[in-house]
Amino acid sequence: MKKKFTHEKIETNNFLMIVLIFLVVSIAGIIEIIPLSKQKTLNEPIKNLRPYDALALEGRDIYIREGCVSCHSQMVRPFRAETLRYGKYSLASEFVYDRPFLWGSKRTGPDLARVGKRYSDAWHRIHLLNPREVVPESIMPSYPWLEDNMASVETIKRRMHALKIMGVPYSDDDIENAEAMLLNKTEMEALIYYLQTLGIHRK
Repeated sequence: MKKKFTHEKIETNNFLMIVLIFLVVSIAGIIEIIPLSKQKTLNEPIKNLRPYDALALEGRDIYIREGCVSCHSQMVRPFRAETLRYGKYSLASEFVYDRPFLWGSKRTGPDLARVGKRYSDAWHRIHLLNPREVVPESIMPSYPWLEDNMASVETIKRRMHALKIMGVPYSDDDIENAEAMLLNKTEMEALIYYLQTLGIHRK
């Protein structure tokens, strides 16, 4: 008598189990990813969205380097409590030029998706030098070295060129003028400039 193909046979055969899991996950992934990749709302930038210019891009790289993304998310979820506190919920089309995405999932500090222009440059500078001066209960560390370190002029053209290859619409002039934009700028200025760009297109 022929042995039936049962659950027990799948569960006791490691190789068969791996193959079937891989098959199911692959089919499910294809069903989810392909339709999403065709949606214009995910692939086309929102109105007035521009790629980060050289100074904002430098500030973003400093933001990543200093680990800000470990404590601050950049994605307002579509819940009333979040939109009341942070502003309009985030859309995928706001992030089409972001490489890598900095949505995050941990909020030791507040979400920064809509922080642009909420505070003055002077407020940000004090906050980065000594967070407790403006937020007494803050546990954020201080970043005094950002005032001493100069923005990295040497690599900005290569970084922008790499992003252009990945689809970010930088013009040749954008890349050519990048070094001049960073000249004599500190890392503090670059980071604050970047923070002031966050979320301003949907306010």
